Amino acid sequence: MNQIVVEDQVSVTIGDDQIPCATSGSNEIDSDGLEFVVKNGLAKIQESSLEDFIIRTSFFSGMGQNSGLAKKTKIVAIHKNLNSSWSGKARAQSFQVFSKAVADKCGGDANVKYAWYGAASDEISDIVMHGFSWCLKADGNRDCSRHSISLSPAKFSFDSVLSSEVDENGLGLLLLCRVILGKQEVVTADSNQFHPSSPEFDSSVDDLSAPRKYIVWSPYMNSHILPCYIISFEAPYLRGSKGLVEANTIKPRSPWMRFPTLISMLSRFLGPSEMASLNKQYRDFREKRISRPQLIQRVKEIAGNQLLAAVVSLYSNKEHELAAAKGG
Repeated sequence: MNQIVVEDQVSVTIGDDQIPCATSGSNEIDSDGLEFVVKNGLAKIQESSLEDFIIRTSFFSGMGQNSGLAKKTKIVAIHKNLNSSWSGKARAQSFQVFSKAVADKCGGDANVKYAWYGAASDEISDIVMHGFSWCLKADGNRDCSRHSISLSPAKFSFDSVLSSEVDENGLGLLLLCRVILGKQEVVTADSNQFHPSSPEFDSSVDDLSAPRKYIVWSPYMNSHILPCYIISFEAPYLRGSKGLVEANTIKPRSPWMRFPTLISMLSRFLGPSEMASLNKQYRDFREKRISRPQLIQRVKEIAGNQLLAAVVSLYSNKEHELAAAKGG
């Protein structure tokens, strides 16, 4: 049975999905301009440590084929979540209890993996302080309920980078978490499912053989997900993306990027409930129940301006690379 360790000293295993939970490192509190880092007693990882090296390697290898954007991305600092508050200690202990319970149910293996989670800085701060929330603040300050939390496997950090939000200086935050996956089932993007289909399953994925998305249902989001690190990074190419969207860069039926292509790319970053809503809006548009401007606005509300513009920018870069390759 895999031993779930929360303490500082653990063995270091390097693999596709494993990096150290914590090794010997600095416990010096250093904010790097992030106020909530000080408030929550997070410890900055020394840049010369093995722990720092492995996390950075995992982050940049997870950028995949996006080498051009990887060169434009810089890790500013890595902070370790010490779970020093009473609520943090309770969540860490809960993670241990549930990992043992899931392991017992699944024949000795809780299937614990590392995964990335990207969001706006205020949401990351709230998660570290209070845990994950049932409500997600959407565009227009509208709170909406979410049925699941979607995380990216360790080797797909770029997916969560695009799901994060950067400030006016291009600074964004990413969580690196340990996740209890247990026995998984496939959930398609157009599914209306909001809990495991049976007690046999513990979590979901978009693809069993090659998952790009881990899905943890809301009832288990604070018992099956343990935030271990906060990575602050600079991604200038994500800055000012709202203006890109507001300039109507995304146009349906455009030869530059068609809606089916956009929806397909967004499925890598959005959860089942968001994708179900997105697909419904597109069906309504095709059946002439809503206009094109209405569809564009609703896509923005569901996906968010930052993620939407970043995906369009990524697609544009790929198109230019293909054109250059053909021309060469």
